[in-house]
Amino acid sequence: MNQIDLKDRVAVITGGAQGIGLAIAERMLRSGARLALWDVNEPALAQAAHSLAGLGEVSTHGVELTDEAAVARVTAATLERHQRIDILVNDAGITGGNATTWELEPAVWRRTIEINLIAPYLVCRAVVPHMIAAGYGRIVNIASVAGKEGNPNASHYSASKAGLIALTKSLAKELATKGVLVNCVTPAAAKTAMFATMTQQHIDFMLSKIPMGRFVEVGEAAAMVAWLASQECSFSTGAVFDLSGGRATY
Repeated sequence: MNQIDLKDRVAVITGGAQGIGLAIAERMLRSGARLALWDVNEPALAQAAHSLAGLGEVSTHGVELTDEAAVARVTAATLERHQRIDILVNDAGITGGNATTWELEPAVWRRTIEINLIAPYLVCRAVVPHMIAAGYGRIVNIASVAGKEGNPNASHYSASKAGLIALTKSLAKELATKGVLVNCVTPAAAKTAMFATMTQQHIDFMLSKIPMGRFVEVGEAAAMVAWLASQECSFSTGAVFDLSGGRATY
């Protein structure tokens, strides 16, 4: 494992209780960061805190990320605990299941957009002013190759991740002279708890699209995010970094 220097940086990771978020948390702790994990799943947060014990300082915060007031409260609590926020990783997300666009229920479509796109906006809105005041920040949004290509039977998920890519680019331009860099990664699917919400047909479809013939490992995603969250990443902003095993063509 290459050593990324995040010593004494404070990182917020949404959706940090499991999957890619938890892998990012472990990688950042091993790189010297202090963490605040934000997640709606409080039992999973407790388990994550236990699994990360001994690696470094971790605070856990149960929060509904689509609730503006709740996001404001957890931001304040994190700042009170850690004094600052240097790094933000917007990882929390759902797939919303699989169905054709005309068969997806409007409530499911809206909930997927709310969690995958509105929540990162609310979190950025709360955290970015503190990064601007400090003159430093790194934001990494976890999008998806589906946001670039549009997966069939996942229009809600694909649209939400396409929106997150666009949010990354817009916010990066707004912050380009303020010491705060904003990038996103677009992984192919990883074998996480999300697979339980997908049909086997959709899982097989995603695998068939990856030239390397396997899914991305959560540790591979964590490695890329760790570098993007570091001070060494100094001239990349508004960029999209692929983790697609050769699937992405632009």
